[in-house]
Amino acid sequence: MISGILLLDKPLGLSSNAALQRARRLLGGPKAGHVGSLDPLATGMLPICLGEATKVASHILSARKSYRFAIALGSRTATGDREGAVVETAAVPVIQSATIMAALARFMGPQKQTPPMYSALKRDGQPLYALARAGLEVDREARDIEIFDLRLISHRADSLELEVLSSKGTYVRTLGEDISRALGTCGHLTQLRRLYVEPFQGLPMETLDGVAAAVEAGRLPGLLPADAPLQHIPRVALDAQSVIKVRRGQSVRAPSPIGAEHGQPMPVRLYGPDDTFIGLGEADDFGFVQPRRLFVSDER
Repeated sequence: MISGILLLDKPLGLSSNAALQRARRLLGGPKAGHVGSLDPLATGMLPICLGEATKVASHILSARKSYRFAIALGSRTATGDREGAVVETAAVPVIQSATIMAALARFMGPQKQTPPMYSALKRDGQPLYALARAGLEVDREARDIEIFDLRLISHRADSLELEVLSSKGTYVRTLGEDISRALGTCGHLTQLRRLYVEPFQGLPMETLDGVAAAVEAGRLPGLLPADAPLQHIPRVALDAQSVIKVRRGQSVRAPSPIGAEHGQPMPVRLYGPDDTFIGLGEADDFGFVQPRRLFVSDER
């Protein structure tokens, strides 16, 4: 059974789900899910959890993400990117680098952001983009996001190239529109690339062609182990008898003291005596570990 995390370099023009399905077919159809959608316009890192690794997807989804993007100034589109029809135009003032830097500084830190109509969020079971395509617009509740880093890479008279490190739930298309307004004009995204999803910064990505080539050569593409995004969680090594009990849903005493956080159970990674990752648990104030999310054992 294939299990692990594929860091796919999503190509231009494919939706995240289409890229996921192509990868699944190439790998023989294992259970799989992608983490953090990318628009067809966007390229870059799309983590795909395969097999038992789907159980850790939520830990990746909540991570920070870094993007490089380009903004064309002077026109706003219905979708916030180059794929939509132009719905507004405005003159582009002469903008100095110092002005851009000052504007970007205003977007740093925690803030509220209203999701765009062209998004996969749902209202009464309907995705917002479907309502938008039907010519409808509904109220959207602003959501809490945070910008950790926002830097200017280059700029011309009518365009900017930027990099951002942001929290989950940040819409870069909306950020691009807001930055354009802060500069006294309007704008839309012409390029968007996700550079990385934490904690995978600097790790190589696989293309769909690379996955196909690996399978044709009789091997798997590069996969990360399921516990790769969980290294910030304390580790607990269990003996063989404790592993049996944990797999039965029983709590066991941890081999070494683990303090709970402010009286709250502490998440822990659980490993067997052969260093096999068996899942996630919680440690309490009394030194006991309770299983919470276990991987299916390969043992028969």
